[in-house]
Amino acid sequence: MPYSPVVLAAPAESVGSPGLWFVSIAVLVGLLVADFVVTRRPHEVSMREAAGWSVFYLALPVVFGLWLWAAFGGGQAMEFLTGFVVEKSLSVDNLFVFMLLLAAFAVPPAVQQRVLLYGIVGALVLRGVFIAAGAALLAAGTWAFLVFGAILFASAVKILHEALTGASAARDTSRMRSVRLLRRLMPVTDDYHGARLTVRENGRRALTPLAVVVVAVFATDVVFAVDSVPAVYGITEDPYLVFATNAFALLGLRALYFVLHNALAKLVHLNHGLAIILAFIGVKLVLHWAHGIWPGVPEIPTPVSLGVIVVVLAAVTVTSLRAGRRAAERGRRFGAVAPRE
Repeated sequence: MPYSPVVLAAPAESVGSPGLWFVSIAVLVGLLVADFVVTRRPHEVSMREAAGWSVFYLALPVVFGLWLWAAFGGGQAMEFLTGFVVEKSLSVDNLFVFMLLLAAFAVPPAVQQRVLLYGIVGALVLRGVFIAAGAALLAAGTWAFLVFGAILFASAVKILHEALTGASAARDTSRMRSVRLLRRLMPVTDDYHGARLTVRENGRRALTPLAVVVVAVFATDVVFAVDSVPAVYGITEDPYLVFATNAFALLGLRALYFVLHNALAKLVHLNHGLAIILAFIGVKLVLHWAHGIWPGVPEIPTPVSLGVIVVVLAAVTVTSLRAGRRAAERGRRFGAVAPRE
């Protein structure tokens, strides 16, 4: 019998052609420039303004998903939609950390959106680096799926531990290494100076507190990039779709922050749900790796992944609201029976 080599199936061709990459990056830069123009004059963001921008940035991925469906088919569109839901869920947790940082540094309301915009730009740059690194790992071999799975399992354990102990909420921003290093390198003014990052004070250049909080936001962006990029690679192996899900999820964060500012504090079980989602995608990655070696090992289809993610997010929202109502009822009962002075 003649020798017949086993030919492995080639990976699916990427959706992103060079022209599509160029157009997408150009549109992304244009939207960021528009955001910087909108925030060039410090002002407090009204709910109407925030809601309008939020609707706009939520409509964009819907239109893009419909275009993907028409141009490339339902498979790529479903992968994009699932990845977007994952990234948007993780970005809400990102917003919660931003909220803690803005409160810890007492950032004036008029310049909060500028801080958020700097954070979004930093997150996009870091996600781009991690997406390129992830694509290189996948090109090197299927073992990269095990690496991604391990990262997601470790992140899930860390997030769940912080959710149960409250460690993330109690973090002291003054002890962040990036903040301490910055204060050693340059003097920092006591007061904010609008949207300026540096000013000249007593004849020398000094940083404003705004620069310090921006550096703190950048430092947290690194942590979130480590979690989010492997999570999306668990949904799709296409670097362009990974880039698109990250870009669409991050672009609307500035406006979404002001819409969800009050609601964020009520989602007390959000991190529990995110830990479950990251662990689930970690399992999906390991099964995907095993399926490539032992075809009998089942894989988790993308529609099932989307269903699990949506159910988990809905469940933690419901449990968070119930926990809030129970806490409010306990507070009312305690106040009702409190002894009079």
